[in-house]
Amino acid sequence: MSARKLAVQLLNRTEQEQSYSNLLLDSALSQSQLDERDKRLCASLYYGVIERRITLDAVLSHYSKQPLRKLDSTVRNILRLGIYQLLYCDQIPSRAAVNESVKLTRSCRKASASGFVNAVLRGFLRDDCKIPYPKDPRAAMAVEYAVPQWLLEKLVDAYGMDTTKAFLADALQPAPRFIRQNPAACTCAELEQALGDAIRPTNLTGAYELHAGDIRKLPEFRKGWFYVQDLSSQICALALGAASGETVLDLCAAPGGKTCTIAAGMEQTGCVHAFDLAEHRVKLIQDNVKRLGLRNVQAAQGDATRFQEAYAGADRVLCDVPCSGIGVLRHKPEVKEKSPEALAELPALQLAILENGARYVKAGGILQYSTCTILKEENEGVAEAFLQAHPEFEPVPVYPALGGVLEQPMATILPEMFGSDGFFVAKFRRKG
Repeated sequence: MSARKLAVQLLNRTEQEQSYSNLLLDSALSQSQLDERDKRLCASLYYGVIERRITLDAVLSHYSKQPLRKLDSTVRNILRLGIYQLLYCDQIPSRAAVNESVKLTRSCRKASASGFVNAVLRGFLRDDCKIPYPKDPRAAMAVEYAVPQWLLEKLVDAYGMDTTKAFLADALQPAPRFIRQNPAACTCAELEQALGDAIRPTNLTGAYELHAGDIRKLPEFRKGWFYVQDLSSQICALALGAASGETVLDLCAAPGGKTCTIAAGMEQTGCVHAFDLAEHRVKLIQDNVKRLGLRNVQAAQGDATRFQEAYAGADRVLCDVPCSGIGVLRHKPEVKEKSPEALAELPALQLAILENGARYVKAGGILQYSTCTILKEENEGVAEAFLQAHPEFEPVPVYPALGGVLEQPMATILPEMFGSDGFFVAKFRRKG
């Protein structure tokens, strides 16, 4: 099977199953017979089409005589793949992009559409591959940055035009890969010596940007010397401030990155109780904890909205709640395809988890709320509603040691600040 055909199949599955792109791709590539070069091509085309889908569809709508919704899904994705190559893949000759797309109609058993695919792509090519932008400035911006109009309006209203443009431009770039050193297995100096030029230190102690291929092949990864974790998630876990000997609850923990960062900072003492609603996701936590050699973590299945008396009196509780994921568009571009109606249901669930988490916190203890979105209604909206209903808690600075917005009790982290994903953290202390 060719890289392009696998990319089309994955695009079809993404639409049908509404699965996360990274999980689908990893599974498909691990089972494929493609060489490393073709695997990279497949990944680039697959992610690229998902990221730029709205832009690609603006082109397709202009050149197709049939409405998009009436096109066969496989043919539609073949065309998206072809347009993407013409617009964004300078290393692929235009002739090859068109010819390979026509070939795909045959290998995907859509030979009757070969003439149509050829006509659409060659028509776009004859017009020098110019994107047909709408006349309305906001609609044109939505096409340029490949973002739904409703989301664009929401971001502009919350952050202004310049910040929104910077955020959306960043979301279309390859995401840097950050790792965290595991103090239970090695020192920073040992990790730096072992990985050499493959890593670059950041301003956060123990955090590095990694430039490497398949990390699973690195002996340092297999030995548990480091784990992959975005800087924003590292900041969130460190901001909790867990100390040696404390009892910490992580209520929505899978796959366990924040759990591991919290536990590692406690020097193998105390206990981090890590919960997740799905049993199979609990295993992800357990696997990560085992590889890193952390002995102070207990992972179990648990509903974050339901109180368990046995865990009351915790020193610190982290509620890293389910969210829209708008902050991680560069990792999971498909999240912007979610409907605003579906996202409108999230704040009620998020507040329910936060209020349940509050029940576990002892007097003087810390409750922390976080999301990987930058939408205000899921962030400040939930945090402020909680404070209004719970005067027994007071807001406290998130992570004053890092300065800037993190000196505030509610902090929105944008990519322009640390090069990280978009993220939100709010921190509270129970009075008494």
